Amino acid sequence: MKTAGAGRKKTKTQKTGRAASGTEPRKSTKRRGEFWRLRLYIAGQTPNSILAISNLKKLCEDRLKDQYQIEIIDLLEKPQLAKGDQIVAIPTLVRKLPAPMKKIIGNLSEAERALVGLDLRQVS
Repeated sequence: MKTAGAGRKKTKTQKTGRAASGTEPRKSTKRRGEFWRLRLYIAGQTPNSILAISNLKKLCEDRLKDQYQIEIIDLLEKPQLAKGDQIVAIPTLVRKLPAPMKKIIGNLSEAERALVGLDLRQVS
């Protein structure tokens, strides 16, 4: 009779995002001098689109200062641009730089969720 887990190879422990002591979460992964290229897909001047733009600008000013570029793409004007970034819902924020690319769907009202999604703050 085999016991659960018998015969499995041991693997290296995965990083948890905690400091060396194992008790403190890292506060930010933003590196000094890193440039952020962000693309926000919206559909017209709806309340949700306007809120997404406002929330993104505030987040960038608070966290990235002068190290970012925002490109706003209105899919009502240029629907063909949705294919390139595989946009399936709007508003959607795409982090083009720094790599790897990341996507966040929604109006960015939940600031903490947006920070984690952009890798500006680690999960506690």
